[in-house]
Amino acid sequence: MPSCWEKSGWGDNDFTFATVSDAHSGTKAMKVTLTRRVDGDRKALITESTACAPVVTAGRQYDLGLHYRTTTPDAAITLFRHDTTAGWQYWTDLKTLDMAAAWTPATVRTPVVPTGTDRITWGVSVYGTGSATTDDYTMEQVSEPIPPATCTGTADECANGRWTVLPTQNPVRSMHSVVLNNGKVLLIAGSGNSEENFDAGTFTSAVYDPVTGSYEVVPTPKDMFCAGHVQLADGRVLVMSGNKAFPVVGGHGYEGYRESYVFDPVTETYSRTNDLNDGHWYPSATELGNGDVISFGGLREDSSGSVTAERWSNAQQRWLPLGQVNQTWSFWGLYPSMILMQDGRLFYSGSHVFGNGTPGTGSAIYDYDANTTTAVPGLRNKDERDQSASVLLPPAQDQKVLTLGGGNIDSNPAAGRLTDVIDLKAASPAYTAGPPIPQGTVDLGNGKVAETGAQGKMYVSAVLLPDGKVLETGGALHNRADPVFETSIFDPATSAFDPVAADPEARGYHSSAFLLPDGRVMATGDNPGNGTWNHDVSVYTPPYLLKGTRPSITSVIDSEWVYGDTQRITVDRPVVKAELIRPAAVTHSSDPNQRFVDLPLSVDGNNVDLNVTSNPNLAPPGWYMLFAVDANGVPSVARWVHLQGPSALAADTASAHVHSFADSLPGAVRGPERKRTSQKVSTTVSGCDRHYGTVGVCVPTAFPEGVKPTTVSRCAWLKRNDYGRLGVNGKDDPLGLDPDRDGVACGAKDLIRR
Repeated sequence: MPSCWEKSGWGDNDFTFATVSDAHSGTKAMKVTLTRRVDGDRKALITESTACAPVVTAGRQYDLGLHYRTTTPDAAITLFRHDTTAGWQYWTDLKTLDMAAAWTPATVRTPVVPTGTDRITWGVSVYGTGSATTDDYTMEQVSEPIPPATCTGTADECANGRWTVLPTQNPVRSMHSVVLNNGKVLLIAGSGNSEENFDAGTFTSAVYDPVTGSYEVVPTPKDMFCAGHVQLADGRVLVMSGNKAFPVVGGHGYEGYRESYVFDPVTETYSRTNDLNDGHWYPSATELGNGDVISFGGLREDSSGSVTAERWSNAQQRWLPLGQVNQTWSFWGLYPSMILMQDGRLFYSGSHVFGNGTPGTGSAIYDYDANTTTAVPGLRNKDERDQSASVLLPPAQDQKVLTLGGGNIDSNPAAGRLTDVIDLKAASPAYTAGPPIPQGTVDLGNGKVAETGAQGKMYVSAVLLPDGKVLETGGALHNRADPVFETSIFDPATSAFDPVAADPEARGYHSSAFLLPDGRVMATGDNPGNGTWNHDVSVYTPPYLLKGTRPSITSVIDSEWVYGDTQRITVDRPVVKAELIRPAAVTHSSDPNQRFVDLPLSVDGNNVDLNVTSNPNLAPPGWYMLFAVDANGVPSVARWVHLQGPSALAADTASAHVHSFADSLPGAVRGPERKRTSQKVSTTVSGCDRHYGTVGVCVPTAFPEGVKPTTVSRCAWLKRNDYGRLGVNGKDDPLGLDPDRDGVACGAKDLIRR
């Protein structure tokens, strides 16, 4: 090997390394050949040493270049970095090389060098049979760009952004928000958790247009209140299950139906698919790398917990029969956050809705093909992560997940400030403690006061931003009560929160926040325990939109993209990064498909070539928002592009180019449980005692800390939270709110009797 170059690679394959005389310049070039491959790759790599590996500066970018010849389409420029704490580690694949018989130049720009990185090393990986010959490697630091930004708002706005409450209210009680590939937003209500609407069969959705600020109410065929949803590869929205029946005192709890629908953004109509194998009220929905959708959890038609996994076939456009879907017969809970990993496995982050997490450590890795589940350690207070948020941090290539906040509606303690971060590229990944969520103010019924002690929030919304950061906003301190007013921005590079302007509206249960194509964030909903609904809509303008003129993507040569491709765009001025952001499909703090995929750049003036990942598990097929970002972190308005695999992808026996990671999991491994029908679930699964008020009202089964277990104390809390007149349903009074037994809770005589 040449000086400062080494042989590298992994996996089961046959290979040769050689120096050949047919060089691009000089007398020799390097050649790597694979003659047989089961998995892994081989590559010539700059030696990982202080004597050889180039020094880099955190926060800067570098242009890498080489000349190559290849006889395989499966070759890519691969980058490693040296972390001053963790040592050498795989960073990312930067560019898939087109096949070339003659010497061909290739250039690519690295992502911004992360904090703590002092050196990099790189080379060409061969991960399919054939050869790659390379020569004349170059590396140049990208020059410092453009003048500093100019603030276009007040000093406070430029530091913290600003919220605006829109003049037009949301016409429906929407609890599901899906950003469509035409830039509009589908807001699904169903009955909106309203017994009156349910009994009348009044089920609604609305389509919001951010450009005009208008809403179009859409007829909705079923009560999609607390359904599951995900964008399909073609841009339509798959909506699965929903509310078949509200609870009945002394009878059943919530019930989930088997029906499933697809919403078409073009016609703005729903059409029915084939049915699911089971009912699923509150199911997960995760798109896989081949465009299939996998779903777990929720409640069945008889109110018990569903242990049936469901799989939507992208090829067949239907839900597969039960016998064609691998089953663990496990109950994953309600809205379990199942995030697709870069090798096709699923990471259950521990975020969920209602009650406790899964048994054991609270998080796990599920391998569908092997049908095994492996426990993952480190998640703190695993049984107080009810309606926490989990997000795959930018960029998706880093495979790091942040889980933040949460509570427990069963015991109803004050929600927490905990955040935990996990690096799924580690051989034995485990959660480690992240910085606590900043504290804001909380309205305990007598006006806003500062949070104290360990007080944090549940009902958290987490939104990926085009500058590579995460906005967290909204929340409440207790089960459907005590809204928390706090918003902050998390920077994955520094692992720190920056408190910014807080949404002036309460955003607790049934609220959501999501990224719009223009780079703003929209927040909607709030359904406190007294049954009311907040129809006001807030929009956040981040500081990056107050830094002067934003860059513009003036053209996208092709909006249809394939994996491993190079796509050209033009911009009106220099940009330093570009990325794909999957549009939101969020409800109940849960959007496991949300992801930010970095697109390494090759820059030639205003022409920018974008290198698309060759791994569909990093960016599952579908429509994405394409942003270009300048050196000041200012993003363009998004352009929509459609990512899908070439027809040859499905027939390719070589797996997508991934490096060995999460391959030394120390946790207990479980195979399928004994086949069973369901999991028994309490009728109070939503944390509400249905003996009081109408179905839409939630009198907590456990009152917050500080509320004494007396009629007077509990009734005073209900009054502070605007519950109004509460009838008693049936003869039972488990919370002692109707001592005089006149059928009305918290009446005057009840308080005298105490």
